[in-house]
Amino acid sequence: MGLPKGAFRRIGSTNQHCTDDDLLILNQEGKTRPYDDTIIPDTTIDDLDPGAIKEYRRLRTEIDPNAEELRLDDAGLLESLNCLLKHDKVLRPTVACLILFGSKKTLRKYFPMMRLDYIRVPGREWVDDPEHPFDTIEMRDSLFRMIPRGQAAIMDDIPVSFTFTADGLTRQESPRIPPRVIREALVNSLMHRSYQIYGPVQVVRFANRLEIRNPGHSLKPVENLGEPGSKTRNPNIASVLHETNYAETKGSGIRVMQQLMEGANLSPPTFESDRENDQFTATFLMHHFLDKEDIAWLAHFKDAGLSDDEARILIHARENGWVNNGICRYYTKLDTLGASGILRRLRDLGLLQQHPHASMTYYTSTPKLLSPEIAEQKSSDLKNHILNTTLADYSKEITDQLSGQVPVRSEGLAANLPALPAMPGSLPTNLKPLPTNLLEEIGKLGQRSPPGYVQKIIAELCAIRAFTADELAEILNRNKQWVYRSYITPMIRDGILEYTLPQNPHHPNQAYRTKK
Repeated sequence: MGLPKGAFRRIGSTNQHCTDDDLLILNQEGKTRPYDDTIIPDTTIDDLDPGAIKEYRRLRTEIDPNAEELRLDDAGLLESLNCLLKHDKVLRPTVACLILFGSKKTLRKYFPMMRLDYIRVPGREWVDDPEHPFDTIEMRDSLFRMIPRGQAAIMDDIPVSFTFTADGLTRQESPRIPPRVIREALVNSLMHRSYQIYGPVQVVRFANRLEIRNPGHSLKPVENLGEPGSKTRNPNIASVLHETNYAETKGSGIRVMQQLMEGANLSPPTFESDRENDQFTATFLMHHFLDKEDIAWLAHFKDAGLSDDEARILIHARENGWVNNGICRYYTKLDTLGASGILRRLRDLGLLQQHPHASMTYYTSTPKLLSPEIAEQKSSDLKNHILNTTLADYSKEITDQLSGQVPVRSEGLAANLPALPAMPGSLPTNLKPLPTNLLEEIGKLGQRSPPGYVQKIIAELCAIRAFTADELAEILNRNKQWVYRSYITPMIRDGILEYTLPQNPHHPNQAYRTKK
């Protein structure tokens, strides 16, 4: 397979494929320079944008007008920032230099996918539908020009709240998400992204939230985000942004965002680091906590005796679709054990569904939580259907129908099949007719069947329609985590399966289909 995919790293109780960053850390003694220190041999100082250099001088002067580097010419200034290095006795720009100060023409040539894309999606879910296209603004520029442009584009589209002064005569407008939160999140994504991965930073504006996705997983464990200490893959870029007050290098940016969101009575931001796809996602809800609608909704659960913290956790789960121990700790200020106790209580009340993944365990919203008015009956029916209905249960019935032993109603074979539980994401609710040989193969499956044989069955199933990991585990009579780790993940990596929600691989409603 070659490197890095041919190498594995032990994390917890699992083996995970190494990324380029893992190999860089492994070979740190043999390679002392980070990637953003790499010299671009064919470039010169003429490939830089004088306006971006001028902007750096302006910002640096505001902070420290007596800074020694400001007295140097442009070449001396950039050399002092470690952005120009000698190569064949000529000063050449580094990767950091081009990212920070490069002209549009040069960036297009050497970093064609180094863009910032602002995408506005109608509704709450990503829909890859040509009939309902989304609006996109693509920005390609040096960081000193891109950051203010990107922030302005995002803030122009953030809903505003209206308040009045004490005398009641003057109306004040304030963005739903504080501007500094947007700036911190945007700078973090551009500063910490992996520039070795060809892909843009995406800012996706949904109806109820803002998602910022950047190539490159977090080098710092997600559960430690917000705590002192910073790890960066681009130290030269981070240093220059720090000197102009665009960024901190002490790990305080995440904590600042959390405090500002809490001060605005908003849900705290959530962060997801996906090592498998080498991507980091920050999500910001534009929903104020405990407004009149929330209080009316929570009234349906008055018999549960919810605390204020539990109410906030449920609102978070309703809006995001999931919650984990780290988010629960943020709301309750409890330790890991105490937060687990609260989540288990909400699970036992039937409001959350647990998805065990050791330290990565998370909980998703149940039908009882999302539709409390009809919750009890709906939740009971859904649970019984999931527990009692599998393909094996009615494979014989289908086989008999196909052979003509049992008459088929005029509506067609699909009308005779038991309906699968309706899954979010507009998945089909009826199982389409299956070939007889596939039904026989499913019936012959044993616990020791070869992995290749099981993968073949999964590929044939997912060619008919998309299946979730829960459904495949039920059909194959195997543990969900085993199915995901041993079958789905390798098939995604090998290009056999694909996500139905590719923009968010760990979405609670994720399903898988066979690539055409």
